[in-house]
Amino acid sequence: MITYISILRGINVSGKNMIKMDALKAMYIGMGFHNVTTYIQSGNVVFQSEQSVADAIGQFITDELSKKFELNVPVLIREYSEFKRILLSNPFIDGEGGDISKLHITFLSELPEDNKVQSILNGFYQPDEFYINGKSVYLSCPNGYGNTKLSNSFFENKLKVKATTRNLRTILELERIGGMIENGTY
Repeated sequence: MITYISILRGINVSGKNMIKMDALKAMYIGMGFHNVTTYIQSGNVVFQSEQSVADAIGQFITDELSKKFELNVPVLIREYSEFKRILLSNPFIDGEGGDISKLHITFLSELPEDNKVQSILNGFYQPDEFYINGKSVYLSCPNGYGNTKLSNSFFENKLKVKATTRNLRTILELERIGGMIENGTY
């Protein structure tokens, strides 16, 4: 069994794309996934599957969301081991107990083209900073995510891929839940 973390973009935001987490959990269970756990109301689901192709699982979930809830929302999937590696690779975590409330990770649906990445590297975004590593964008937003131009829409428009962002506290909790499911202690 492989442990996955799925992150839905744009669920329960400003009264749009409303899904109750118990209904989302029931949908995942009905799809044959195991040890399904949701975290907060923004569409974070940790689960296990015998399937080993994350992109295929993401499309399967997207299709089911469309059928069951009539919603067309991107679903980004990461294996637990990859999710943990992404968390540990964050260049903005200094290990000195800094303010993690200003740190976020944007998850991309696919690897962006190099020329598109290069086109945004020379922009001026201060005091915000970002670092792109594969399908992850690490963000440091000293004035808060709500005040940055480095939003999901910015990365989607510039990199031409789907994106969704979570704050570091949420990512830490998803990693913790995934680890417990992985170890059979949840």
